[in-house]
Amino acid sequence: MPTVLWLTVIVSGVYHGVNPGMGWPLAVSAGLMGKGRRDLIASLGPLGAGHFLAMAGILAPFAAMTALVAWQHEIRIGAGLVVIAAGAYLLVARRHPRFLARIKPTQLALWSFTVATVHGAGLMLLPIYLGLCTAGEQDAGHQAAAALMRGNLGTAIAVSIVHATAMIVSGGIVAFAVYEWLGLRFISKSWFNLDVVWALSLILVGAIGVSNAASASALSAIN
Repeated sequence: MPTVLWLTVIVSGVYHGVNPGMGWPLAVSAGLMGKGRRDLIASLGPLGAGHFLAMAGILAPFAAMTALVAWQHEIRIGAGLVVIAAGAYLLVARRHPRFLARIKPTQLALWSFTVATVHGAGLMLLPIYLGLCTAGEQDAGHQAAAALMRGNLGTAIAVSIVHATAMIVSGGIVAFAVYEWLGLRFISKSWFNLDVVWALSLILVGAIGVSNAASASALSAIN
């Protein structure tokens, strides 16, 4: 089970990276308007950093919740429902927030962080992260709670790093391919809008999270 969840973290990162809305066209633009490949590659750092911070900003607070010990199933179900609601909202409200256009092209890290947050990229990881952090049987003492929090925080950072790395590698490959071989005509002729797919993905991930948490809760009640 953990292996499947980690693979899901990587696959979702690749999915985010290939999505033009997460920033690889900005990397192409940096290369074309700057010093070529060097500026393209340099732009990937801030884009990846912003995406990582958006992921960690969603996941890290859950690591500090000692309530995960006693209420892990309820929290996972609630988180899944939040993700489903976010996906449903994005299906209805497809307009991108206007304030995103006010962020300067040079502020790549801020842009990446804001876009990932607004589009619920971190929420997509939340049910997966909570699945990796199942508390199991824990003592009620402070030492057990503290150990759980440290473990969960490490997992939150690891999930964010793995996901952001997969995102920026896949996005960087697409950006490099467009810059070196495909050219700007590829963007104008082959532009793909993943807004609907993105929203449906959130709903799917949330539904899977709710289903897994409900199943785990039922098994725990039987045992």
